[in-house]
Amino acid sequence: MSEKLTENTTEKKEQRKIIIVDTTLRDGEQTAGVVFANREKVRIARFLDEIGVHQIEAGIPVMGGDEMEAIKEICRAGLKASIMGWNRPVIKDIEASLACGVDAVAISISTSDIHIKYKLQTSREWVLEQMVKAVEFAKKEGMYISVNAEDASRTDMDFLIQFARAAKEAGADRLRYCDTVGILDPFTTYERIQTILKHVDIDIEMHTHNDFGMATANALAGVRAGATHVGVTVIGLGERAGNAALEEVVMALKHLMGIDLGFKTEMFREIAEYVSRASGRELPAWKAIVGSNMFAHESGIHADGALKNPKTYEAFHPEEVGLERQIVIGKHSGTAALKAKFAEYGIHLSEFRAQELLAKVRAYCVALKRPLFDKELMYIYEDYFGK
Repeated sequence: MSEKLTENTTEKKEQRKIIIVDTTLRDGEQTAGVVFANREKVRIARFLDEIGVHQIEAGIPVMGGDEMEAIKEICRAGLKASIMGWNRPVIKDIEASLACGVDAVAISISTSDIHIKYKLQTSREWVLEQMVKAVEFAKKEGMYISVNAEDASRTDMDFLIQFARAAKEAGADRLRYCDTVGILDPFTTYERIQTILKHVDIDIEMHTHNDFGMATANALAGVRAGATHVGVTVIGLGERAGNAALEEVVMALKHLMGIDLGFKTEMFREIAEYVSRASGRELPAWKAIVGSNMFAHESGIHADGALKNPKTYEAFHPEEVGLERQIVIGKHSGTAALKAKFAEYGIHLSEFRAQELLAKVRAYCVALKRPLFDKELMYIYEDYFGK
């Protein structure tokens, strides 16, 4: 493992060590239609480093031009995180990564028969040979090496074990298990990762896609089975339906699996907004962890419970991810929410008046097909009860 990765996780040795590998700048930018400007790539890298990401996959150096310049600038930025370049199993690719100053390389090649036959138009033997040559070259250059088994989830298990063993013997530090088309479920994921680890003693990174909406669940299943690394992107950006989301994985590890990585999670909303703007992709209100609706309560029962004790309807505190609690006054609101909202403005509503006003509020919401703004509530109050 590279020195940077070792340094970044030393203080977490008392618990299970999970390494977060963020690929927003590589797989995230491969989202159809997304292009980051160089300054945006550097800013995102700084954000990721500040919140605690252990390794940043910064891009594809062999592309040259702006891509190479951005990666070089990230490498010169003095970040704590390990910086990785993505490569095909081709010597010139790895030489381009070395020229950028990265301390780690990902060497990626397809392992499934459908990819080998139709995409590579070659054989399993050729795949093994190319991978081993590339790993041996990178190892001589002192690189930390991830060998990526593209389409691992559709790869024959016997061949995948052979591939993993050959990678380790050639000098690879870890195997990236790629669910390239997102076809796994958590139960299958758990079984397959356990099977690989029974046969080959190698670190495994989960790289999961969200085609069936299970990227985060599959990543966590892999961790439970023994995987040590998780590949993520901010807000789940990535090809087609995207990847496992950084904020989802880190918060789920902390709150569902008891693995606190010590990340500055209070910055999650800020980095999500930045990546959303830089990528030109919407940050939905309903987005898990960082969406603006995460702590917005309208339903009368829910709002009443949240006002009495937030834990009744919130899995964690909003401040933990950079959000705030909102009591929304809409069609489904109750008197408790209405009284709390007016109390913010120093107005005490009796239960009787709240009931009267609630009928008017609900009628307005139905007519407007939306919740009401605070000023609209005040206008209704003044119209009904006078100033």
